[in-house]
Amino acid sequence: MSFTSSLVHDFVKRLEHGQPTENTTRHAEIPWFDIGDASDRELLVTHSSPCSFTLGTGASIYTDVLIPALTAARREVILVTCFWAGSATLSALHDALVKLAAHRRALLNDARSRGTTPTPPLRVRVCFSSRSLLQKLLHPQSRDGYIYPPSSWQAALGLPDPALLESAAIELQAKSLFLLPFSVMHPKFVIVDRQRAFIPSCNVSWEPWLEGCVEVTGPAVSGLLSFYSRTWEPEHGGVQPPLERNHLLEPPAFDVRMAGLALVASAAHRRAALLPESPSPIPTLLLPSSCHRNPHFRPFPWQKDPKPPGTPLNVALLALLDGARRSIYMQTPNLTCQAVLRAVLSALQRGVDVDIVTSRNLMLLEQLVTAGTTTSWCLRSLLRRFRKLERSKPESLPAEMELGHVPLGRLRISYFRPRPSLKMRTHTKEEEPVHSHLKLIMVDDKYTVLGSGNLDRASWYTSQELGILFHSTDLANTVGTEVDCVLADRLELVFDSAAP
Repeated sequence: MSFTSSLVHDFVKRLEHGQPTENTTRHAEIPWFDIGDASDRELLVTHSSPCSFTLGTGASIYTDVLIPALTAARREVILVTCFWAGSATLSALHDALVKLAAHRRALLNDARSRGTTPTPPLRVRVCFSSRSLLQKLLHPQSRDGYIYPPSSWQAALGLPDPALLESAAIELQAKSLFLLPFSVMHPKFVIVDRQRAFIPSCNVSWEPWLEGCVEVTGPAVSGLLSFYSRTWEPEHGGVQPPLERNHLLEPPAFDVRMAGLALVASAAHRRAALLPESPSPIPTLLLPSSCHRNPHFRPFPWQKDPKPPGTPLNVALLALLDGARRSIYMQTPNLTCQAVLRAVLSALQRGVDVDIVTSRNLMLLEQLVTAGTTTSWCLRSLLRRFRKLERSKPESLPAEMELGHVPLGRLRISYFRPRPSLKMRTHTKEEEPVHSHLKLIMVDDKYTVLGSGNLDRASWYTSQELGILFHSTDLANTVGTEVDCVLADRLELVFDSAAP
């Protein structure tokens, strides 16, 4: 691993110190990675070749990026999301699978008529955690989850007719996994033929929120595949059986856009290439975060939170925040994790500039149930503590002390809002995001973290999450530029310590 800083050393040391040693505790975590095991460590401390970064709404990202990628698969598609619901995204996915089935049936019929070897089956795995409140309350409380029978695919899941898929040699399985009270499987990712991976922030759902998606190839895909296997197919012992490959028999990639897939447009949609001229993969950390059924729930907001579980994602984010020297940018749907707020305050005291972008009044009930507080309350508390630090600054220092004095960093807090000029245009067919659901942290303009993890208590204490950290100044600059373009006229400034 060629990280040029001490980040990896700090990450591994913290993770070794924070991981449980009791087997019963390990088995309660889904999935479990042992940082002390060399093979597991190589899955997390790895490299990748980032290909693209996309911003938009969930439907625009799915129809422009994810659905074309998964329907172009030759042997295998793994689609993992958290929430699965009727929506434009699900309708587009259904229609794309129908078009793919028709394409594959034509190939199979042609092979039969010619007497040649038929197209090999396409293995498709659809995995999700939440479909409705009732589904979660009645969900089997088993590590094995629930596999939906084909007879329920159309009515319950909005998927195509099983007979249609079977006739096209599409071997689909749909599975859900949820553990009471709050252990939702929150990651979202797509793996295509075990060679390309996409890590979006969006669900298969209807919400027109601002989302992001990063596409990667390289060694990090193997770690992601192991993460999938340990969570969704544990019967394989964390290792997927190999795909039988014969490039002479594999069908040509199917372009669903040429077959008439309807795109969902968004006024916030942007797609940028990442490191197209990079000669080698960049240092990358794959950061899973296990779900925890015993979250040490804090029934009252004034009670002190216990230390967050020492998952790779939690440990890496705290290491990043604690090690920041110049700047921290964080964009999160909600911000209710006290450990993060303490780290932010500590960074400001070290003179680090902090820029926070979040959403106002997003998922309020979920915040109250899982955290006993809300983002707005937590931000008000952060501002009170920051102003107290400002008041405690000495107005003048003796000359001999000036060299050792570190001024407070600049604090900016903004709420995401729809672009006013587009919110009123009800006739437009472009989706305008009404909230920000993007999960993004950038530190010192060289470390970039994307994935599913919010900076709220649910993500840090109870949910399974997935993050990916890139060490690249060029990547950070590209992502930052794209985000700045989308956020133009979409921010409501709440506080700026540098404002007159």
